[in-house]
Amino acid sequence: MAIEMSGGVYCPLSPRDPQYRLHVLMKEIECRLVLVHYLTETKFINNFVSLNLDSALINSEDESHVNFDRISRVLATEYSIAYIIHTSGSTGKPKALQASHRNFSNSIYSLVHSYTFNENDTVGQIARCSFDNHIQEILGTLMIGATTVMLRPRGTTHWEYLSSVLEKKQITYMHTVPNLLYSLFAYIVKSKKQEALQYLRSLCSVGEPFNVKLLDLIKTSAIRKCRIWNFYGQTEITIASTFHLVDVAVDKKRIEIGVPLPNYQCIIQDEFSQSVVLGQEGYLFTGGVGVFAGYLGRDDLTSKALVDIDGEMFYRTGDLVKMDNKGLLHYQGRKDHQIKLHGQRIELGEIERCLLNTSVSACVAIKWDDDHLIAYVQSSHIDEEQLRKHCQSHLPHHMVPSLFIVLDKLPLNANGKIDRKHLPPPSSHFSHSLPLNYTNNSEIKTPHDEIESAVHTLWCDILQQNNISIDANIFTIGGHSLLLMQLYHRYQTTFHLETNSLSMRDLFQYPTIREHARFIFRTINTSKYLQGCWSSLHLIQAPASFAQERIFLDEQIRFSSKTNNTIYAIPLLYRVSSANSHISITRLHHALQILVTKHSILGTALHIDDNGTISQHCFNVNIISDDIKPYGFSIINLHHDKDHDIQQTINEIINHCELFDLRKGRVIHCHIIRQSRPNEYLSSKDDDQLTKDDLILFNIHHSAFDGASISIFLRDFSLAYETDCSLPLDDEALQYTDYSVYERQMDMTLSSDFWQSQLHGYNFECRLSLPTDRKRSSSDQRSGLASIAQISFGEDISTAFLNYASAQKVTPFQLGLATFYAFLFKISHGQSDLCVTCLNANRYKSELQNIIGMFVATLPYRIQLDSNWSFDELVKHVREKCFSVLGHSHYPLQYILADSHLNQSNHHFLETVFDFITISYDMDHFSLNDGTFEKVPLEQSVNLAKFDFMLRFIYNPALDDGRLSCRFTCSHDLYDKSTVEKIGQRFQHLFFQLFFSKSSAVEIDQSITSINKLLLILPEEYEEMRGTLFHRLPSIFNEGMFIHFSACFLHILGGS
Repeated sequence: MAIEMSGGVYCPLSPRDPQYRLHVLMKEIECRLVLVHYLTETKFINNFVSLNLDSALINSEDESHVNFDRISRVLATEYSIAYIIHTSGSTGKPKALQASHRNFSNSIYSLVHSYTFNENDTVGQIARCSFDNHIQEILGTLMIGATTVMLRPRGTTHWEYLSSVLEKKQITYMHTVPNLLYSLFAYIVKSKKQEALQYLRSLCSVGEPFNVKLLDLIKTSAIRKCRIWNFYGQTEITIASTFHLVDVAVDKKRIEIGVPLPNYQCIIQDEFSQSVVLGQEGYLFTGGVGVFAGYLGRDDLTSKALVDIDGEMFYRTGDLVKMDNKGLLHYQGRKDHQIKLHGQRIELGEIERCLLNTSVSACVAIKWDDDHLIAYVQSSHIDEEQLRKHCQSHLPHHMVPSLFIVLDKLPLNANGKIDRKHLPPPSSHFSHSLPLNYTNNSEIKTPHDEIESAVHTLWCDILQQNNISIDANIFTIGGHSLLLMQLYHRYQTTFHLETNSLSMRDLFQYPTIREHARFIFRTINTSKYLQGCWSSLHLIQAPASFAQERIFLDEQIRFSSKTNNTIYAIPLLYRVSSANSHISITRLHHALQILVTKHSILGTALHIDDNGTISQHCFNVNIISDDIKPYGFSIINLHHDKDHDIQQTINEIINHCELFDLRKGRVIHCHIIRQSRPNEYLSSKDDDQLTKDDLILFNIHHSAFDGASISIFLRDFSLAYETDCSLPLDDEALQYTDYSVYERQMDMTLSSDFWQSQLHGYNFECRLSLPTDRKRSSSDQRSGLASIAQISFGEDISTAFLNYASAQKVTPFQLGLATFYAFLFKISHGQSDLCVTCLNANRYKSELQNIIGMFVATLPYRIQLDSNWSFDELVKHVREKCFSVLGHSHYPLQYILADSHLNQSNHHFLETVFDFITISYDMDHFSLNDGTFEKVPLEQSVNLAKFDFMLRFIYNPALDDGRLSCRFTCSHDLYDKSTVEKIGQRFQHLFFQLFFSKSSAVEIDQSITSINKLLLILPEEYEEMRGTLFHRLPSIFNEGMFIHFSACFLHILGGS
């Protein structure tokens, strides 16, 4: 969507294609920018301008290699090219098919007007990037206002996962190939999971003929209230051109492809370009809004594909069809050498051209038994393995033949052409169950152990063969990708493997019984050491989690409960941004109640029991008494008073000392703030409505909520509102109270040893030498007031920072931390044993990803740096440090301190903190039906300091400028505002030295020299020093000049 909206042309490339093929395709389309991630970046090293999306896909942190000045700004029209899809070419070279914005948008609306696809649908994204259907599933779905559900990687081949997504995400629309539908329905019927199909409204088959075998299977699934559609079409006519509603109640031998979609036309002509009569077979020509814009750079092929009929352009499909007396089209097949295999269109000539680039003298490729590609090769000195390796390095995976049959001579007809009718049948070669380069004397290797024997049995069953050698390649004995997927699922059930514990990629790459058995053995043994899935314990009382304990005690000890009741408040303010919103306050209230019911942590009390243990207790939010009010909901109508300040109202709410009461479980409060409006325009209905610029303010206590909870909260709040407060509630769902029990049952022996080794020898009594204005009082109390310095980096420096992170293969968090270490080293006058506190999201299990709660871990990151290190070396050490911490982030800070005989309240290194936040769109916006809300920044939450010295980076990829910024938030108890601002200026200057090759004070790239040579002297201070005139007075000794210079220098550095 971003590419299309910016005026670019989208061209998907399959990461499974060989590197050689990818480079050919890139050069053909004259690609200016390729988007890569960590699995694909090596395919394009130094050959193309690339943008690394690794962190965006995996860590939600964007990285960029790109000089954006090289990217032009393009205004798109309806005739501009929207995307390019590569299809197989008979000349041996793929064809780059161009579709315009007009083609795509009109084809989507044709689907809408056919009533197969509408704005109320939830669409599963099933198609691979080589199918143009994936563009419909993503962009087309969003265009019409429907919902698209993105599956996890390889999710379409995991039937258990896919069926669970269909049910949990309430998928109403699927558009995919018959082979995938057959495998999915076979799994659902066999496992008796028909409930996965309960929400389906439209099930669309496309890409291959809809066979009766699939229809019979659909009937046995007892699917209800779902229409089955058979679509037909080529990429050249944009997604589909005809459709047919399949009657599952009628037995048929063949399924029609139906009638043209709205705004499409179909004409049938014979070989002499004359119209045919009903029932007569002829060639199909398709016209209408979806006819493509031609093949890129191949006008010769375009002129052959497009035909002018009565002043309109029609696409020559090459397919044979006939029309019955009801006006329905019936697909009859093809007469050329273009085929479809598993939904992929393949020109057999492309395979043949590839093979002719080897030492073979002649070859022919065919489709056999609907599932296999067979290559016949004429040669006397080449074997199958050589042919297979050549094809794998030059062709996409789906175009590599299953079997290569090497003959001394191919059969010829009377005209001297290859006689396809007299080629030896492949069945005789498959029956041997061995690759063709085996001789009759070759040893058939048998299984050696129980796992190999079990795998061998599964292979024989699925391939319907006997006596398969354990080192036979599955693709040489009749196997293909769908059969390999079936094996994958059989492995999981037979060996009781956990989801995703076995890699499909490994099975494809090492396709023998021996290798599969090895992977299964390794997976079984690894699983013995993995903890099982966490499930609900149905608790209403439990010990507080380690994170809750930390927040609870810190608030009680360091911050007065009366004056700093809101020090751990997380306020979220959103404004109604759409003008025509109709948002019911009553429904908002009910939605909040449903949300608190689903996430019991939002109605959970914290208290110290008789044993001195901090415990939590979940209240029933539907039972409210004077003593127990789990959540608050208030409506504030602002009076028509120009002097009244909205910000003042918000500040009064946030600072209210009774906003939270942890003992009563009141951890969330929602305030509806309505702008003033004339009374004459108010009605009883209007009194329950929010209008443009009205506000919703959520205040949530940190003991029940963290940054990662925001998107979960907004998603479920929106869902609860939009479904009339009928949010699905699962009694078996894991709750935060369950997590607090499970985390205490984990074996943390290894993590304890890790953290003790990390802090071994550290001088805990040594304070970091920072330029404070005041000393910390002996009391543990804090005011919570902050002195702040805000730094916003320009686009150039932001890009330089992100490019450097990508080049060094580090995350922006790791690079920011390395920069912070370099700054602390310099500002502390060379302290090299540095320990700072970092915040970790700590959602280390998949079961924790959708739970609201406080999971954040506060962890000490210690580094012993060498002043002679270059910045590159420092970054590498920080990267290794961060990776080593990942496996032990669940170890609580309380234990880390206890192991070193320390306490939480007065330890110095805990007061120097680093954090890096990436702002995502779903944290800043949410929608309720037709109402859109956008986040409003709150200065009040920024102006509080929980720590003495904190640096936080904020990265917002949605901003056009200033997407990278940082903020020093320091305790006003120790620092004046002017001091913190000077610290910020010095940090910004150091930042520029590191990420620009030149600055006004430094003439070399500091990333390749010693960090000791980095300077904190600001450019204006440097000029002032250079301009200072020193002269000798008769009564002054030489030492005086040195003392005066030193004093001036220390003053400039801000030291004492």
